[in-house]
This record gives sequence, C-alpha cells and structure tokens, in this order.
Amino acid sequence: MQTNSKKDIKAVIFDVDGTLTDTEKFYQKAWPEALAHFGYACEPWMPLEMRSLGRPYAPEKFKEWFGQDFDYWTVREYRRKLVAEIIKEHGIPLKPGAKEILEWLRERGVLTSIATANEYERTKGYLQKLGLFDSFDRIICSDMVEHGKPAPDIYAYACEQLELPPDETFAVEDSPNGVTSAYLAGCNVIMVPDLTQPDEELSKKLYAKVDSLLDIKRLFE
Repeated sequence: MQTNSKKDIKAVIFDVDGTLTDTEKFYQKAWPEALAHFGYACEPWMPLEMRSLGRPYAPEKFKEWFGQDFDYWTVREYRRKLVAEIIKEHGIPLKPGAKEILEWLRERGVLTSIATANEYERTKGYLQKLGLFDSFDRIICSDMVEHGKPAPDIYAYACEQLELPPDETFAVEDSPNGVTSAYLAGCNVIMVPDLTQPDEELSKKLYAKVDSLLDIKRLFE
C-alpha cells in the first residue's frame, strides 16, 4: 500500500463502477459488442479509455476514433441495453469490503458521498438494489454538472454539497479519468486499481494506492 502523510479527513467520496461495484467489466464487454452492432471495429484499449469518461469528452473521443459522423448517443443507448441485460442476468456485484467500509466510516462520523459518471436515476436504482442508497450523505451524478470526468466539476460539486474544502476529503477511484477529475478538484485521491494499475504519471496524482476498499481504514490510523 503506497501512501503519503496523514490528512485530517472529514469525508470520503466514492466512484461507483469499478470502485464500489464490480461492474466495469460489463462495460468492457458491452462497448465492443455495441460498436460491432453498428459496423465499427473496437480495439481492445478503447473501452479502457472510456472508463468514467463523461460528456462532452466521450462523444469527442469516439468521433476522433471513428469520424465526425459517429452517432455516439445511438451507440451508447445500445450499449446501455446490453449492460442492463448483463445486470439482469448476473446482478450488480459489489467489490469486496464495500458495505463494510461504508459502515465503518459512518460509525466514525466520516461523511460519505458518491461521485459517479452515471446519471442520478440510474445511480439511485443501482444503490437501491444493493441496499446502499441510505449509506451516503450526498449522491452526486454526471447530470448535475456541466462537464463530466476527467474535468473536476463533479468532485468540486460534491465537496460543495458536503460543505468541505477538497483537501479534507478522500476521493476513491479506480480509473485514470476518475483519478484526474478528483485530483484537479483538489481532493486527496485514493486509487483502488480495477482493470489497470496506475502508470508513473497517474501515480503522481495519488495520495495513496491500496489493494482493497478495506485498506482505506489504515489511512485513518
């Protein structure tokens, strides 16, 4: 576990896909299938770059790859249906320690929040199915801000709603776009790697890298 010096932390802000839930792998499967459905060939690295990528960056990225006539919203809607089918079949798997770390933080009076690239209604549905909707003091979603990740908007807004300066929060992320968003907002970023490890450049943005959600406890000792 790589860490820096101890901070006075009053809140922990969590990403959802790939951080609290083990659902990022669903998107990695669905993006290539959706693109193939519309006649596009997807390189293996492309879905990885899409992790937590918000508007307007996601549409721009696909147009960069496939041309200006790429219909992002149509392909995305098809991908959403594919993910919904996977979830219907397999459910929404939680990352190990997700419920336990949320309970541990709230028992100690640490505020908790969500900052996700998903829209509010979808996020609410996920959390309700998992029995976690009431586990958070704030739920901040992509449709509440102008720019999605990797822009700082969503984490800056989460801190505003928590009425805390960013340097009194931990932001827990699994992807480069999410890490960058939280870092630019001024949060202390904890990365729990999911599909990839941080490279040298990304590591410079981290307060800590831990192997599991439960390792966050050590950062409060």
